[in-house]
Amino acid sequence: MRPLILISNDDGYRAKGINELARMVMKYGDVVVVAPDKARSGTALAITSREPVTVELVAEETGLKIYSCSGTPTDCIKIAFEVLLDHKPDLVLSGINHGDNSAVNVHYSGTMGIAIEGTMKGIPSIGFSSCYTAADACFDSMTPYIEMFVEYALSGGIPKGVCLNVNTPACDLFKGLKVCRMGNGEWVNEWEERKHPRGWTYYWLTGNFVSSDAEDDDTDKWALENGYVAVTPIRLDMTDYEMMGKLSAWHNGQKS
Repeated sequence: MRPLILISNDDGYRAKGINELARMVMKYGDVVVVAPDKARSGTALAITSREPVTVELVAEETGLKIYSCSGTPTDCIKIAFEVLLDHKPDLVLSGINHGDNSAVNVHYSGTMGIAIEGTMKGIPSIGFSSCYTAADACFDSMTPYIEMFVEYALSGGIPKGVCLNVNTPACDLFKGLKVCRMGNGEWVNEWEERKHPRGWTYYWLTGNFVSSDAEDDDTDKWALENGYVAVTPIRLDMTDYEMMGKLSAWHNGQKS
């Protein structure tokens, strides 16, 4: 039986990136796309709990089905597992996202929310993002890297509890691949105040990301800014084991 590959994104099922990704990986197995009916960027692992979710089959051909879902990216994965698929997929992919998901921005990312949800369900999962944001962006240069990571995942290379975050720079010729840690930083000037024509004040989310480790050459942000494809392994277990030890020592001291 051919492998089953489940794909979603946060840009919507019509986005060029997800359709390109589906075409790139069809040679590796049967592909089912379940993606939001519209852009849902920045939703991380959000789920829909206060309204019904609908799903519609919008396209079908040999080896490929595409569904549109009214929910979040994470909803798409959940409903695929529980309703649409007749058996668990061998691989969960997200993307190709129009815009990178590097550094601590992983925590906001709907693209990586998909990969994390797939990982929580015990399936090898990878998120793919490009620094190109245009709706008609060309992703051809990503093809060999996507194929490499898909082959790696299908061969059992990704351990339980870990997913991969793969980002590519805004250039057509990459310098190579860097295995990186997640960069640090924060968003500043995040809200722009505006006046509605009817008189009230409202705020538009904007801002600039400022790296706190911009000079460190082992981060995903540095790799992208210097022309490399960045891959960062993301672990589900966010426990700080060193701090566990410190807290235990502190607690034991308090009891004495």
